[in-house]
Amino acid sequence: MVYSGRMKAETLLPLGKLDPGLRAPDAGLDLGAVAADAGRVEALGYHALLMEETKEDPFQVLALAAAATERVHLGTSVAIAFARSPYVTAQAAWTLQKLSGGRFELGLGSQVRGHIQRRFGMQWQPPGPWMRDYVGALKALWHSWQSATPLDFESDHYNLNLNVPLFTPAPIEHPAIPVHVAAVNPYMARVAAEAADGVRLHPVCTPQYIKTVLLPAAAPYRRPGFEVCLKPLIATAPDAGTLAERAEVVRARLAFYCSTPAYARAFAIYGLEDLCAKMARLSKRGRWTEMAANIDDELLRRFAVVSLHDNLADDILVRYADCIDRVEVSIPLTGPSDFEALSTIVERLR
Repeated sequence: MVYSGRMKAETLLPLGKLDPGLRAPDAGLDLGAVAADAGRVEALGYHALLMEETKEDPFQVLALAAAATERVHLGTSVAIAFARSPYVTAQAAWTLQKLSGGRFELGLGSQVRGHIQRRFGMQWQPPGPWMRDYVGALKALWHSWQSATPLDFESDHYNLNLNVPLFTPAPIEHPAIPVHVAAVNPYMARVAAEAADGVRLHPVCTPQYIKTVLLPAAAPYRRPGFEVCLKPLIATAPDAGTLAERAEVVRARLAFYCSTPAYARAFAIYGLEDLCAKMARLSKRGRWTEMAANIDDELLRRFAVVSLHDNLADDILVRYADCIDRVEVSIPLTGPSDFEALSTIVERLR
């Protein structure tokens, strides 16, 4: 397989805050800071600024970022596909593509059954075939709008054939909207390669798992320009003492991922099935501190990058340069020295 000669660096809002796991459970995004943070990201030389769908609507937040920037790409990481009809998502993406002058990319995730049914109130279906049809529906809608031709998309999950002039968006200057699909298991990696323009891999995906499980699943269907993107687990700081503190945050996050059945396959290649089962039992009892204690330093460093600022870029390149195209790097900014360090990291990755 051939990968680009440079790694594109991405970051996630809010750039200036610590990892979301460190914030109070009810803390939300400071919408008043979005424009300044977006401008800071652009000044740092990042390829893309991403917004995840947790407490805020990512499309509305990215509209604020689009108005404050000129170069940096903007994307969802990820928006929940199955909580919306394809038309609603297609329209939101179309509007953001127009607002940003062609800099938007749509990252989609399936979410797990419990959230789709009990948080969003939607019916659940097997996610792989559903996502394939979902992306197909998006692209059919966009083609219909841009070419002013009849809409005609039929699949197992959607039958779309109604265009009404009052509700049909006009053509735009940059109609090619990249779609990335989130994946942690090989079937969804295959769906991403079949239907989309890139795959957004889960943080539990190690280089070995990517190269031996996910890339082979995607390879027969992968087209030129298809991008492999990853948000790795990263603990980084300017000094050893702070790094040790941030490593504990990542250790707790990894313990949570280890307890999640949907991610078990990424751990199974290392023979960690028993540990995953143990973690699942502990999580059901709310024994979070005990869970983190089961992640030793060797396991932590197998799944996470733990590096000082000065070493972070090189450690990422050594670890991932032969298996991904884009990497998400977000570190807390507490002063001018952190800004300078992050600027150097982004430039080194490029």
